Amino acid sequence: MICSTAAFAADAPLETARNRQDRVALEKAGATRAKTAKNGAGHYDAALAYSYLSEVALELRDKRQARSAAELGISAAKAAIGAEPNNAEYHRLLGTLCGQVIPADPMAGFQHGRCAKEEIEKALQMNPKSALGWVSSGVGKFYLPSMFGGGVDLAMKDFQKAVSIDPKLAEGWLWIGLAHRKGNRNAEARQALQKAKSLSPDRVWIQQQLDKTPAQ
Repeated sequence: MICSTAAFAADAPLETARNRQDRVALEKAGATRAKTAKNGAGHYDAALAYSYLSEVALELRDKRQARSAAELGISAAKAAIGAEPNNAEYHRLLGTLCGQVIPADPMAGFQHGRCAKEEIEKALQMNPKSALGWVSSGVGKFYLPSMFGGGVDLAMKDFQKAVSIDPKLAEGWLWIGLAHRKGNRNAEARQALQKAKSLSPDRVWIQQQLDKTPAQ
């Protein structure tokens, strides 16, 4: 990508739909953007909509929609890379989308897990100051067992790297909170989730995670 992370994250209609868990709006946005895409940026916009749709579908436990949205997003992200192969953010998003297939369909783990790892690593090699890149890297490690090179401690390092680059990145603080909770550090988890909430007050999923995190 290489513009700043913030420039790509500031898609207000998508952010609003994601915050509200509005799958209808995200699905419509993905289809419309895919149909009208004429260049790398257009394909990226479609891929981002589908990535958000997959994310929200997983939050709402709809694995079928999560997988189908991620697969549509993968196609769009590959088209974006085909148009602009040296754009780090396009590679990050492709890696994220590949990773989103896995919780929806664990049988696809080998194929898509390799894509997720390689594309996110490539993105960070191209732009090591991508805060979203470090979040994406951390999410992959968060779900990967330690015997395979993942684990919550390694994930935490990536999430902390992300917020050191962009202290106002709600996504980074959200995942720091989830990593603390997974490590049974509930007080620290709530503190990080409250920080995420202050930065993204309208995002339903952050509030849901805060509500389910014990005070101690």
